[in-house]
Amino acid sequence: MNDRALLRDPREEYPAPPFPKQPQAMPGLAGNMDPVPDHGEESYRGSGKLAGRKALVTGGDSGIGRAVAIAFAREGADVAISYLAEEEADAKKVIDLIEAAGRKALGLPGDIKDEAWCRGLVDKAVSSLGGLDLLVINAGRQQYRESIDELTTDDFDKTMKTNLYALHWIAQAAAPHLPAGASVITTASIQAYKPSAILLDYATTKAGIVAYTKALAKQLIKRGIRANVVAPGPIWTVLQPSGGQPDEKVKHFGEDSDFGRPGQPVELAPVYVLLASPEASFINGEVYGVTGGKGVA
Repeated sequence: MNDRALLRDPREEYPAPPFPKQPQAMPGLAGNMDPVPDHGEESYRGSGKLAGRKALVTGGDSGIGRAVAIAFAREGADVAISYLAEEEADAKKVIDLIEAAGRKALGLPGDIKDEAWCRGLVDKAVSSLGGLDLLVINAGRQQYRESIDELTTDDFDKTMKTNLYALHWIAQAAAPHLPAGASVITTASIQAYKPSAILLDYATTKAGIVAYTKALAKQLIKRGIRANVVAPGPIWTVLQPSGGQPDEKVKHFGEDSDFGRPGQPVELAPVYVLLASPEASFINGEVYGVTGGKGVA
């Protein structure tokens, strides 16, 4: 068969809007979305790039974190995932997929807004996996507010603690366990560069993630540890219909990308795998945009 026959138009690779209205209460479940996101359950094929590695992925129950957890396992890593207790149904499916790949899986339900839990989940991951050399800090909170007047102190505090404080607590707890050759990967967003008016607090934290990770990279490379950022958007995850966007925006989510559709979580997985792998041995303090042509500058 001619190899060109295998080529596919990326604009038509996945579903495009309009999507059905599908509001969910936060944090939501990926399994209740229509269409259900592709996290790589059937589509991701590994090739041993992370054989023997030990990974912790926050927000690993759904969305980008789920895609990363599946990909890491199929590349040969043991994987611990953290998530909220309300997300247990999604998390159980991810754990089953990790184990089906022949790797060790660990579920860590808890709230990363709590400092003690952030430090505890790192300890549990290290103890269960026998070490830690891949850290993906990905879990995030996104709740839109139409006006600054509607953005309460409680809203702001929850978003800051979920997206920024937890990043610091988890990275600080994990750092002593990471050997030379380890990799830290954080999840920012196009919102760090092109913020939406209705995501004032969320965009602020995503810009903070970029700055924090760039600074952390300068520290950790002195120990032979790399740190990089992935900046996605727009990606079809449960973050959107569970209060991350108004219903009408969910209906047309991703329509304004160059592809006319949102990205799927699995489309980010290879970037995380690259940054986790020895193939990225000269990549540090970088921001990788996966934005459907929107750019990160």
